[in-house]
Amino acid sequence: MLAEGPVLVGVDGSERSVDALAWAVGEAALRGAEVHAVVINDHPFRDGVVEEVVEGIADRFRGTDPATAISVKIARGRPAAELIRCSSHAQLVVLGARGRAAAAGMLRGSISTKVATHARCPVVVVHEHRESAGPVLVGVDDSPHGQQVLQFAFDVAAARRAELVVMQVWEAPGAEFSVVLAPPEELAEARGQAERSLGHQLAGWREKYPDVVVRRHTPRGHPVAALSEMAREAQLLVVGHRNRRGPLAALLLGSVASGVLHRARCPVAVLCADAQ
Repeated sequence: MLAEGPVLVGVDGSERSVDALAWAVGEAALRGAEVHAVVINDHPFRDGVVEEVVEGIADRFRGTDPATAISVKIARGRPAAELIRCSSHAQLVVLGARGRAAAAGMLRGSISTKVATHARCPVVVVHEHRESAGPVLVGVDDSPHGQQVLQFAFDVAAARRAELVVMQVWEAPGAEFSVVLAPPEELAEARGQAERSLGHQLAGWREKYPDVVVRRHTPRGHPVAALSEMAREAQLLVVGHRNRRGPLAALLLGSVASGVLHRARCPVAVLCADAQ
């Protein structure tokens, strides 16, 4: 079930933030939610110009989808910190991958990555707005957070009536430390473990979402490269994130979420483990 609250979108007048607003309006219509467009401006003397620019952008989408309410708010502070704070009251935050315009680069790539990996609700980073009938793609790694990630992905796929591709990437143990090809039996065992893990994680979901067509995929490789490649035809990529480090960190923690944010061309949804 989709969450309640507004869909919050960061807007700064740049092309990418306009793409983010377009995506946010479409998603809000599916959720029956309002859109709150937030622009952060620490120069009060520019408020009039900034508001005029952002209201003009919002009016374009009010005309195309009058059923979805769009409001504009000017906020103060550091962009990432303010958007993270606002995320506590939103069901979703949507950001453009990059932006340099009316709000002096409010949505630079580093800011969108920081918000995506620290927000209190799911965050979608939009590289470019495109109409796509492709699947929703979700990467899982058998971590406890994986069920929350799957819940979000199933909800989105159900709302969009899209196929859901559930992907777990695997590699032979120790492959990152050796240039020697692992024996076939080790590769077969690693592949089997990934397939069994994926089956275990998906247990019960078919009964909850009988109308969602699910396809499983367990490729060998590096998660960032494999997910980014598979996402070329996807309408959304969903991954999880935990702010932890360590030699035994699971596949979709930290650097992988950040990596797909930079490499995947489709919109990327990130769910932090400690988010609401």
